[in-house]
Amino acid sequence: MAVALGLLASTACTAEDGTATLRVLAGSEVADMEPLLAAATERTGVRLELEYAGTLDGTERVVAGRGADFDAVWFPSNRYLHLVDEERSAIHTETSVMLSPVVMGVWESRAEAFGWTVEDGALPHLTWEDITDAVVEDGLTYGMSSPAASNSGFSALVGATAAMADTGAALEREDVADVEDRLREFFSGQGLTAGSSGWLMDAFVARRDSEAESEHSALDGVLNYESVLLSRGTDVAGDDLALVYPEDGVVTADYPLTLLAGASEGAVDAYERIVADLLSEEVQAEIAATTFRRPVVAGAADRDPPPVVELPFPAQREVVEDLVATYFAELRRPARTVYVLDVSGSMAGDRIDDLRGALTALSGADEGPLSSRGQAFQEREEVTLLPFADRPEEPRTFVVEPEGSEEVRADLSERIARLETGGETAAYDAVDRAYGLLEEAGEDDHLLSVVLMTDGEVNQGMGLEELFGSLDGLPAHVAAAPVFTVLFGEADAGELERLSSRTGGRVFDARELELEEVFREIRGYQ
Repeated sequence: MAVALGLLASTACTAEDGTATLRVLAGSEVADMEPLLAAATERTGVRLELEYAGTLDGTERVVAGRGADFDAVWFPSNRYLHLVDEERSAIHTETSVMLSPVVMGVWESRAEAFGWTVEDGALPHLTWEDITDAVVEDGLTYGMSSPAASNSGFSALVGATAAMADTGAALEREDVADVEDRLREFFSGQGLTAGSSGWLMDAFVARRDSEAESEHSALDGVLNYESVLLSRGTDVAGDDLALVYPEDGVVTADYPLTLLAGASEGAVDAYERIVADLLSEEVQAEIAATTFRRPVVAGAADRDPPPVVELPFPAQREVVEDLVATYFAELRRPARTVYVLDVSGSMAGDRIDDLRGALTALSGADEGPLSSRGQAFQEREEVTLLPFADRPEEPRTFVVEPEGSEEVRADLSERIARLETGGETAAYDAVDRAYGLLEEAGEDDHLLSVVLMTDGEVNQGMGLEELFGSLDGLPAHVAAAPVFTVLFGEADAGELERLSSRTGGRVFDARELELEEVFREIRGYQ
């Protein structure tokens, strides 16, 4: 199906000193290239002005005609762009700059426990089936980013599915159905998800390095870019990461710098100059040395990376969308989340309206683009609303079952609409109650998390240190649940950062973004 696109206003800006600026919508993964790009500007007179977005979300912005503010895009891969823009009408020119396959890293001490032999920092002769056997038989656990939010998770999902289907051709819908049971076994080992590859690695390493390490908090492995694993996974808590390059194949990111359609002569010239510089043997060697990615120019790197088998990518958009939908609805472990919601007096007016709107958007089945598939509450997911003011209110839990999900979503929307404001702010009492609810639910296969949204100073109930003391007494599987805090209004940024850091979560800033956008971003981490 062809995608109708208006011409993008691609006109590189030129400064008084003659420097041309290309405005680039980029994946956050390329942020580590900024020092190299600054040096490239000195050599070429071309500056790349990067604005970051998720690969799938950014792709859909461009295809929907919302990329007019940019001259180019630079994502880890254009595979999804090619699926939704079959006639390449959004693209003027694309050039691969560097390579990084999505592989698995496993702590060497755990690899030995699985009977795997480490050779030169790698685990050779293993397949996706071998990894799945380790999940089923030995309890291997790992982290992977969300395939609806991050290209590394997207690539891992496609890679595992294509390898298990083993057709030697691009995936078809029936191929996914044939390996669904095996994929479910594989994803039963996923103990951590994330909205970005960088945060995934931070959380994975933090769990291994934690003094509170336990079988529930530490993970054995992580699926991520080879470059991220090489740059971050050495000498943590006296352990190293060994990399698994599955013999049956992987999906590789090739980081194509892509000039968009409608490029002016000035933009084309600037693009050609910066690409020529990035592909020079000297810069390619620097990319390999500083970012741990593989160069696209032969012989530019000091090391010879292990060879990989490249798996065929699905040729149909519908196959990819069905696969991602199946992942959330049936394959991955379901989420159990307590939403701790400030309804104190300071939330009156626009703030409570924004909160109601943001949560209502999550409650409905999302028929939108692929990047939205993981944002609505999913089948099998357990959602608890815990409003608070002077004290935690009565919690209300909703389970989105495959049968009757429309009724559940309607009840959830109705409860959200009835949120009322008034009183003081006992946020930490409410967080403590949220962990109590997770403990009461018992230990099962759910991925646990807490989301705290507050707009003001905590002026009622326990303080932060008292909350930390309470968390210390929790069962390990409950204590490992992260708190994702939403910075909003006059809330204490320092305290919210401490709370998220202490629990392995992160802070989302809603002071500059729409609250609905923030809640959608959080969904990548649940």
